[in-house]
Amino acid sequence: MNRPAPKDTKLLICVWHAFTLWRPPQDMDARITRRWPDLKVVHLPGYEHVIDELPDTDILVGYSLRRDQFAQAKKLKWIHSTAAGVGQLMYPELRRSSIVLTNAGGVHAVPMAEHLLGTIIALARRFSDAMRYQAQSHWAQQELWDAKPRPFELDGRVLLIVGFGATGRELARRIQPLGMRIWGMTRSGRGDAQLAERILPAGELANALPQADFVVLAAPETPETRQMIGAKEFALMKREAYLINVARGTLVDQAALAEALRARTIAGAAIDVAEEEPLPPESPLWKLDNIFITPHVSAVTERMWTRQMDLLMENLERWFDGRELINQVDLQRGY
Repeated sequence: MNRPAPKDTKLLICVWHAFTLWRPPQDMDARITRRWPDLKVVHLPGYEHVIDELPDTDILVGYSLRRDQFAQAKKLKWIHSTAAGVGQLMYPELRRSSIVLTNAGGVHAVPMAEHLLGTIIALARRFSDAMRYQAQSHWAQQELWDAKPRPFELDGRVLLIVGFGATGRELARRIQPLGMRIWGMTRSGRGDAQLAERILPAGELANALPQADFVVLAAPETPETRQMIGAKEFALMKREAYLINVARGTLVDQAALAEALRARTIAGAAIDVAEEEPLPPESPLWKLDNIFITPHVSAVTERMWTRQMDLLMENLERWFDGRELINQVDLQRGY
């Protein structure tokens, strides 16, 4: 692919989200132009004028580009997604193109791993129940001990991490000192064996679920992973097991999750993502006492845009040097 010099390149930054942290800082374009003064950089605060800017754009920084917008981007050569997930870009026109697509993989690994670590400990020690009793000014020592499952140690428990990418590996590093048995699961069954007791292929999910005490979903959203956990999978899990989802809400059949929690088919769940976000007030999940819900904040950190900018600047260096980019997405696999 022909990569024009900075003086012949236009870079468009266009990211808007209702959550202010997901919006790029206003000085993002200034840092880029300090490094490449001849590069034309346009920073749009929203999507109102994106169609006007797309026809002569070479590089797009943003996580969203609709099919009709993509059709207008005649010169587009590279999209850098500020999100790790790129399922929203996986329409046929883009997948058939010669566009280079990179993502923010790894940017969120540290905060998400810390979020998961805290969640696992909170579930094992039944902190959510303790908070509910605290709101009632009740010293619930006996009630917490009589709960099912009782508060338990993590030492020796099996943690199945479905999706052993940057976040999964970062979680494994933090979990190892706690003595848990870590099983990683990848599409191919290959991964860092120093971080896990076992690395399993995705096809082994049904065999692994009955043995896991915690099932963490950290896999990308693809046609193969959508609703990978449903009624059949919940039936395979231990009644004392917990499901934790920080990936995408679409990986879980939400109606089946609600039913499994209601019926106590599993001990409980923690979700940071939902099929529809925000999770609608009428969702039955809000009323259940064995689910811990956080509003898609597992990646939240004050360091996020520092990491985002470091990754983008490194990839721009590589782009103009003609080198391979970091975090290039396989358009056929979708991650």
